[in-house]
Amino acid sequence: MKRIYDMALAEHLAEERPMAFLTGPRQVGKTTTARAVAREHRYFTWDRQADRMILTRGPDAAAAELSLADLSSGRTHVVFDELHKYRKWKSFLKGFFDVYGERTRILVTGSARLGFFRRGGDSLMGRYFLYRMHPLTVAELSDPALRESEIRPSRPVPRTLLDQMLSLGGFPEPFLRGSARFYNRWKRLRLELLFREDLRDLTRIHEAGQVQVLAEHLAHRAGQLLNYSSLASDENVSVDTIRRWIATLEGLFYCFTIRPWHRNVPKTLRKQPKAYLWDWSLVPDPGARRENFVASHLLKAAHWWTDLGLGEYDLFFVRDKMKREVDFLLVGNGKPWVLVEAKSKDRTLSPSLAYFHEHLKTEHAIQAAFDLDHVDADAFGVRTPVRVPVTTFLSQLV
Repeated sequence: MKRIYDMALAEHLAEERPMAFLTGPRQVGKTTTARAVAREHRYFTWDRQADRMILTRGPDAAAAELSLADLSSGRTHVVFDELHKYRKWKSFLKGFFDVYGERTRILVTGSARLGFFRRGGDSLMGRYFLYRMHPLTVAELSDPALRESEIRPSRPVPRTLLDQMLSLGGFPEPFLRGSARFYNRWKRLRLELLFREDLRDLTRIHEAGQVQVLAEHLAHRAGQLLNYSSLASDENVSVDTIRRWIATLEGLFYCFTIRPWHRNVPKTLRKQPKAYLWDWSLVPDPGARRENFVASHLLKAAHWWTDLGLGEYDLFFVRDKMKREVDFLLVGNGKPWVLVEAKSKDRTLSPSLAYFHEHLKTEHAIQAAFDLDHVDADAFGVRTPVRVPVTTFLSQLV
């Protein structure tokens, strides 16, 4: 299936000189997209022994393999997959790009955050643009076109699609197969690879079993304030160790955290973040899973708009010491823009939504309701707090 990343990366390779870094969770579709958009490409992966022997000999060996000394009518497309597993990957890319960048277009993919594991090497500042790939979302399934604006027109979304996404997640293979049996087997294998292979290969953490237990705790506490002391007590380790392990799980795209927004909010919480999972289907509680589902859509939108250069976007939540709280706040270029409250069943508007909308002067305050049927209308055409069917709202994002 076509994805929005296919068009964005094809456009990048045609128009931009800097390397494209495509990063995201394991099995989210990075390699498929990279090989589809890089026409007549040469594909190197660190996971293949023959390619590893070439890459470890340095940029000139890779250039020789690509025949870059020969006259060519165009630029050679090169894909480097999982290169961050190589200890000297930054030095390799810097050397290759500086010498051969004019004759090539380079796409680098990785299932851990490129740059998260800092293992030495020269800085790549100014030599790449980052693209963060997310699982499938309502808007991408409804309309995978590349758009130059933040908000899309609403698209009709059947209830069956929403139910399938909530139960099978948004990773392409299990979602497209549509089989619960296949999903269960795929999920087990993916988690085994994540905790037994990626964790071992990319970090110095030896307590893989304990980290997996921590991951299960986070799945049961999705959307809750992180209590590092409680988690440390459950794991029988120090608070600093818990912080380090959670940062590692973020780097491996198992979870992500969002921080409280505190500017112009009196008596706000300033420290404790909330954690969500990249794969919302792993969250056992139905209500928490729906909230995680919305969080994942909003994070994807913030990353996509930022990566395309439409502005600087980030995702927060709002909570004060009076226990008034709104689940999410989209911030654009440092300014509060859209408040979002996710509700499974609630026919009244959240008082906190109206309070923070007035206090933060946001443009929109949306209560995304899972119990409302889809409406073909513009959720962003309303400037006052409003209940909106969750499918209507999410179909207008990314």
